Amino acid sequence: MARDAAALLAGTLFGAGLTVSQMINPRKVLAFLDLAGDWDPSLAFTMGGALLVTAIGYRFVLRRPGPAFDEAFRVPPKRAVDGRLVTGAALFGIGWGLGGYCPGPALSAVAMGTQEPWIFIVAMAAGGWLGGRPWGRR
Repeated sequence: MARDAAALLAGTLFGAGLTVSQMINPRKVLAFLDLAGDWDPSLAFTMGGALLVTAIGYRFVLRRPGPAFDEAFRVPPKRAVDGRLVTGAALFGIGWGLGGYCPGPALSAVAMGTQEPWIFIVAMAAGGWLGGRPWGRR
């Protein structure tokens, strides 16, 4: 129960942060990505702040013997950069640049009541399903 409450609180806080920073607004994101046009640097401060908090937080949290609401920390063991990682990152960037959404903001944008985030979420789910098919694995 405490684990679920902590997850709900963390997700709600994350969604609120995305909303306040306007990362759920695809036009704002696309203006940030438009370096050659009418560039809007404001999201750089949001991302920079998130990276700073994460970098500091990881240093403190991973020194603990274990997480508060789980048996062990779940940190990805693989650190090597390979073709799958580069391909996935490229597809993520292309999708973000075309649609103005990435997964977290798309899920938060559903609350706006528009059709756009749903189109992205369906496409994202289809891509995830296709990527998990046997021909997508090594």
